[in-house]
Amino acid sequence: MYINYNDLCPPPLSDFLEYSIAIKGRADKTVSQYFLDLRTFYRFLVIRFKLSSDVKNFEEIDISPVTLDIIKKVKIMDLHSFIAYTDRERKNSNRTKARKMSALRSYFKYLHTIVKLIPENPALELETPKNKSRLPVALTLDESRSLLSSISGSNEKRDYAIIMLFLNCGLRLSELISIDIDKIKGDTLTVIGKGNKERTIYLNDICIKAIEEYLEVRQEPKKGHEKALFISNRRTRFSQKGIQHMLDKYLTLAGLAGKG
Repeated sequence: MYINYNDLCPPPLSDFLEYSIAIKGRADKTVSQYFLDLRTFYRFLVIRFKLSSDVKNFEEIDISPVTLDIIKKVKIMDLHSFIAYTDRERKNSNRTKARKMSALRSYFKYLHTIVKLIPENPALELETPKNKSRLPVALTLDESRSLLSSISGSNEKRDYAIIMLFLNCGLRLSELISIDIDKIKGDTLTVIGKGNKERTIYLNDICIKAIEEYLEVRQEPKKGHEKALFISNRRTRFSQKGIQHMLDKYLTLAGLAGKG
């Protein structure tokens, strides 16, 4: 369903949302989440910059006073203060805060780099709060099926194998990125755990099949990354940040974002 963001928020926020749909090809659900997160940010700016006296009910704060001139005044400390506010007053989880910070980075990159409306990008040094290092363990069978069903795209076999290992083996992200092909011996897998200690994981038939099907389409890695089981689109060992981003994407697509 088409949403006219010009009726819901002032420019350049409305322009950014339209750009995200028309030029970047973002899904409607993604852009809708951008809008909700950035509207929260705008409401926070109304309070922080004292743009209105009518701020008693946060959910009803009018964001129209947040003009481009106000956005130009935003500094990194304002972004830090916003994230602290979402943590303290709105009880946002690390995953939710990370999503809001991602929206902020996309928005300020658009303003600074794409349309050049602001002289500097205050979100460049914005750090993402750490998420849990494991996939949520409280998934029901139906939720696990929904998660696996959400996997698609050119990296489907790789992503399926990764999530299958998480669901069945309870691996940490750090353990998963450390997996070398030669550490898989039949139905066992050796990983590097906490304290740089090795531990042995036993693989069931489903995991073994998922790994085998992935290896059939695995990209040729760059020199120095030949041993890595999971390879990124850059043909290097898949990073912890890359896998976390991939997991977050599929959890969102499966309607399980709040499970993190």
